Amino acid sequence: QVHLLESGGGSVQAGGSLRLSCTVSVYSYRTFCMGWFRQAPGKEREGVARIYTPTGNQYYVDSVKGRFTISVGNAPHTVYLQMNNLKPEDTARYYCAVRPHCSSGSPGDFAAWGQGTQVTVSS
Repeated sequence: QVHLLESGGGSVQAGGSLRLSCTVSVYSYRTFCMGWFRQAPGKEREGVARIYTPTGNQYYVDSVKGRFTISVGNAPHTVYLQMNNLKPEDTARYYCAVRPHCSSGSPGDFAAWGQGTQVTVSS
């Protein structure tokens, strides 16, 4: 059974930074696509960034380009999301999810999810 564990959320002021991490365990695929998603109260879950681990190819939603960076960690099956210049509109619960390939960034195409970590940005 796939298990994903996120960490690194917290509360910061606008302009601050946070780094989220996600570790995947017991996954059938040695290489995979890791996606970070977020969901604010009353809003749909949206894709923030995703990375294909064997190539490092990255994809970002326009609202975070230039501020967020997704990367593969040195530890096995660990992916980070570095978030800089955070804005109040980034406030949401952030989730990581995994699937074999990055052909799709739609949340519905990711079957394995973590429990999420809360990010709160105050103005």
